Amino acid sequence: MLTVQRVVTAYLDHLTVERGLSRNTLMSYRRDLERYARALAEDGIDDLASVGAGQIAGHLATLRAEGLAASSAARAVSAVRGLHRFAAREGLVTADVAAEVRPPALAQRLPKALDVDQVTRLLDVPTDTPLGLRDKALLEFLYGTGARISEAVGAAIDDLDLDDEPAAILHGKGGRTRLVPVGGYAKAALGAYLVRGRPTLAANGRGTPAVFLNARGGQLSRQSAWTILHRAAAAAGLPVEGPHAVSPHTLRHSYATHLLDGGADVRVVQELLGHASVTTTQIYTLVTVDRLREIYATAHPRAR
Repeated sequence: MLTVQRVVTAYLDHLTVERGLSRNTLMSYRRDLERYARALAEDGIDDLASVGAGQIAGHLATLRAEGLAASSAARAVSAVRGLHRFAAREGLVTADVAAEVRPPALAQRLPKALDVDQVTRLLDVPTDTPLGLRDKALLEFLYGTGARISEAVGAAIDDLDLDDEPAAILHGKGGRTRLVPVGGYAKAALGAYLVRGRPTLAANGRGTPAVFLNARGGQLSRQSAWTILHRAAAAAGLPVEGPHAVSPHTLRHSYATHLLDGGADVRVVQELLGHASVTTTQIYTLVTVDRLREIYATAHPRAR
């Protein structure tokens, strides 16, 4: 008989030597697997070959009933599934009985979006100095195109076309590029910066094609762009600490949410955001449904 504890020890040794997992991850797996071994022992099971899918599913149900968070329960099930997969692969048991047991679905965290008035306050903060013009252009660009912060700071002058039909080429994840329209406000802010702000900043550097420059004339970093947003949010009276703090992704979230609120098709928004799958974009539709509920609750005479 191959005891559960012997397989757990062998599996943890495998994770340590072959997989090179971090110390904290190994400690978490050890706790999860020792809890699993105790649960099996309480059911009178000490031989891993005697475990069925029902015991594994029951263990998961017990974890959730005891109030374990979905994320922790998911990790625990991942550890248990890894144990059984290891045992089957090593020939210690005849079948991987945990293969069809799935971790609990994690609750989707809805993106935090600003309302239009909050966005307006944020975008009105920068001043009419070279750095202020840059900050204004950056914030308008983020909200006006839905660009990721990395896409914004990585944009080059040649990626902008601010003529008759303003647009920008964004260089996204996985080497994918996309062409997005640039709205009137972002066009005006970029135009003012390129004419009256960027040349002053560029004179301090050695020359770079980047659109957004730092005070030394070099390409603006992601951290500096975050600082610009953080400073503007604080000046606009928006949260900069806690769960609802304005982050680099906030304007991107707001861009998507406001487009959908305005009636844009989710697949169009998918293209604009550069999402490989529409499933990623559909989380924003949950935000708009919540918004519709708010409107309904306040506007309909029979809502309450």
